[in-house]
Amino acid sequence: MKHQELRYGKQNNKTSIHYLMAVLFLVSCLLTLKASAQKPASKSMNALDSTMVRQLFFSALHEKTIDNTKLATEMFERILQTDPANDASLYELANLRKRQNNYAGAQPLLEKAVSISPDNEWYWVALADSYEKSNSINKLENVFNQLIRINPDKPDYYFDKANAYLLLKRYDDALKVYNQLEQLTGPSDDILASRQKIYLKQGKIDQAAAELEKAIADNPDQIRYYLLLSEIYNSNGLNDKALKVLQQAEKLNSNSGMVHLALADIYRDKKDKDASFNQLILAFSNPDISIDQKIRIIAGYFPKFPEPNAKASALELSRILTVTHPADAKAYAIYGDMLLQNVKNKEARQAYKKSIELNEQVYAVHEQLVRIELSENDMDATIKDGENALSLFPNQGWMNYMVSVAWAQKKDFKKALTYVKNATSLEIQDKDLLSLSFSLMGDCYHDLKDNKSSDEAYDKALSYNPDNAFTLNNYAYYLSLRNEALDKAAQMSARSNELQPNTASFEDTYAWVLFKQKKYTEARVWMEKALAHDKDNSSAKYEHYGDILFYLGNTDDAVQNWKKAKDHGNQSPVLERKINEKKYIE
Repeated sequence: MKHQELRYGKQNNKTSIHYLMAVLFLVSCLLTLKASAQKPASKSMNALDSTMVRQLFFSALHEKTIDNTKLATEMFERILQTDPANDASLYELANLRKRQNNYAGAQPLLEKAVSISPDNEWYWVALADSYEKSNSINKLENVFNQLIRINPDKPDYYFDKANAYLLLKRYDDALKVYNQLEQLTGPSDDILASRQKIYLKQGKIDQAAAELEKAIADNPDQIRYYLLLSEIYNSNGLNDKALKVLQQAEKLNSNSGMVHLALADIYRDKKDKDASFNQLILAFSNPDISIDQKIRIIAGYFPKFPEPNAKASALELSRILTVTHPADAKAYAIYGDMLLQNVKNKEARQAYKKSIELNEQVYAVHEQLVRIELSENDMDATIKDGENALSLFPNQGWMNYMVSVAWAQKKDFKKALTYVKNATSLEIQDKDLLSLSFSLMGDCYHDLKDNKSSDEAYDKALSYNPDNAFTLNNYAYYLSLRNEALDKAAQMSARSNELQPNTASFEDTYAWVLFKQKKYTEARVWMEKALAHDKDNSSAKYEHYGDILFYLGNTDDAVQNWKKAKDHGNQSPVLERKINEKKYIE
């Protein structure tokens, strides 16, 4: 990363062609009125024609000022039919064509205007703009020669002329113009930077460096010259020379953040990672370096993730941001991101909260916070912060979905449906979100005993993602509970196990569907897989296993598993009857 760039464009002491044209637009009406008043009538016109032209000109200017371009154009064209040498009308008509981006059409009008009135500066400026916009760069030399003739003390025209030479790759001619300009204005950073650009294009590294060394000798306390010189050395593989220059600058001003950033680049290129990082720490501790530039540097570590050193470095630099820029929400947002990358969720939550406190208008930070809260099963916080985010950003599909999940977890299925319906109505492109939302909708309708709506929602979810394993599993299980569409349920459950093998809850579902299909031997195989993979000692799985064993004729083993289900928390009356009566009961 190069932190110090040569700025070759014209800066504060120069006015570009475009700026001149903006000024020109504001004063053109006054100038053209004056030009028209002073211009004598053509010899071929009588007094009546001359009066008519003046009246028509004023009318055309009026139509132009009220943006009636079509009528204004017609009037100026009528004037030129009567008075072809009316340079003010040529100029105004050319400007109207330029408004319509018809620069090719404006050029001949302006060329004729300057031939009639060669000392009119504004005509030449307009012609220069027209040539530039139509990429007629080779014609600019004469235009700027004329502008310099008319106004020799205006630096802008010299810069423009040199830039034209630069575009034409006439580098030596451009250097001559900068020499003329320096005689006019004295040395300046703009001239220095412009020359640097040319020297580098010519491959004259020594000459470019020599000019900067002279600038340093003349202004030894100006850090920017050291930075520019080190940039030239470093970009041309002369790292040792660049380092020496920057070390001189560091001695001169140890608090310069830009020097520390440049040193970080040099040390990185020299493979001295520790020295480079130490310089970054010094730079990040400097509030004069913009936070946006620092965030871009942190982002440079992202491609190296999940390398531990890269994650740790980015985390430390982002922490320093919060110290150096304590009132900037962006500092805490990036710190939260890096904490999350380092699996420090609790600290990340606090960083995101602080960022929102400083600036609540960044949606992405709200979403990061709520995602963490949801992942940690903090449903109350998810609802609180999620609904706060929706009060600011009501049209965010994912936020509506996450709040819906939280309400569903709290068993308020009607409220959950309100939010998840919002999610599906707001987002029509994100298939992942739509699949998850319709799947959640199916869960909610199931718990509300609306089986028809539940099935429709699950089918909709699978239309967006036919391989959503959780949707396949839940849909299959609920169908089996109702003893409906068991073949469909079996296909979906089998697919969910293909997608996520060795998942106890999925294996349990498949075993239960097979049980409902009276395929008891296959059901036993899958239930034993589920028990082997079950880390929670689920009472439901022991009860299901007992049910399967009973139908396989193993009544004693069935009763033992029913008792295990009871020991693991299942206190249902039906289970109690199974144990007492030693038989399966629906």
